[in-house]
Amino acid sequence: MSVELFGCSPGEHNALMDVPGLGVGHAACEDGAGDSGVSVVVAPGGAVASVDVRGGGPGTRETDLLSPENTVGAIHAVALCGGSAFGLDATSGVMQQLEREGIGFPVLGEMDPEKKIPIVPGAVIFDLLLGRWDSRPDAATGVAATKAALQALRSGDADTQKGNVGAGIGAAAGALKGGFGQASAVFPAGTPLEGKTIAAAVVVNPQGTIVDPATGLPWGLAAELGDEFAQLSELRHRGVPRQVREQLNTMNLYGTKIPAEMAGAHPDLPRLNTTIGVVATDAPITKAQTKRLAMVSHDGLARAIRPAHMPMDGDTLFGLSTAVDPTTGTTPKDAPSVDPMAMSMLSAVAANCVERAIVHAVLAAESAFETPSYRDILARS
Repeated sequence: MSVELFGCSPGEHNALMDVPGLGVGHAACEDGAGDSGVSVVVAPGGAVASVDVRGGGPGTRETDLLSPENTVGAIHAVALCGGSAFGLDATSGVMQQLEREGIGFPVLGEMDPEKKIPIVPGAVIFDLLLGRWDSRPDAATGVAATKAALQALRSGDADTQKGNVGAGIGAAAGALKGGFGQASAVFPAGTPLEGKTIAAAVVVNPQGTIVDPATGLPWGLAAELGDEFAQLSELRHRGVPRQVREQLNTMNLYGTKIPAEMAGAHPDLPRLNTTIGVVATDAPITKAQTKRLAMVSHDGLARAIRPAHMPMDGDTLFGLSTAVDPTTGTTPKDAPSVDPMAMSMLSAVAANCVERAIVHAVLAAESAFETPSYRDILARS
């Protein structure tokens, strides 16, 4: 068991939907039978948002408008998509479904309040080599994931899925099967952020490895809250067997996607990566502060994945706050934005949530597309 720096504990579901105002839903392409998918985070009431891109090969949509100096104040969903650049088509489906639901920015104001444009940024991972090349998310996949996210929010039935779901279906974490992961934290009484929640949802598909070559255990275990990684307790005590560590380390170059012997290796293989995700809170923060939240959250990514932010990754994290006026996209007057001290605490815990979400994604992943999962390798030891 470990203790979080500020005394935080996991939220009720240890998932992104512990943040009020958000819904999470997933869909696989080809009416659920495909080899890739989409994970959608909806914020029907609007969320202040920004983004930070650290990888050298990103695939994104509508991220320029999230810069703090630009006009749009609130977004209504984020689409996390498989399918590489083709998968950005799913974002159109998210917009279509939100418009049908009457969710979006009323561009004509009181003159015609029914005319709304949903603001939906998105990002993609490269997963086209796991499964069929032409199995990609499209607008219909985006519609299905959005319906699922709205249903989860309206029913109050929080989505806690992890592993091979949504955009995580075709993900690979280095040489191992990757996936979708979630984690949350709630600030305790007596802190400036008392009762506020911070959470992360991450699609884990990096070039780097999530496993420490020396121990055979995930890098991100140090961020554990309570006993959330209890399935590894025995291994942490007695150590991962040497033959298992050797197997993990000889899968490419120390478990990464980089071939151990570059001679004769396909030159494009190490480029097929990217880790993307959302970090959200119900603490009232400004658009500039959501940018800072997204930036600092990458620290958790870099602690749980090594190496990270490489030229062949497209690492992208969105920062969100649901403590907003949905019309103006600003924090309510009765809830001024947090001060620098509280923002420092929020940022530190956000990075830990990303780190924990990455570990959850890999622990929940199942072997697929001839790519072994971490838990299956441990089970064979």
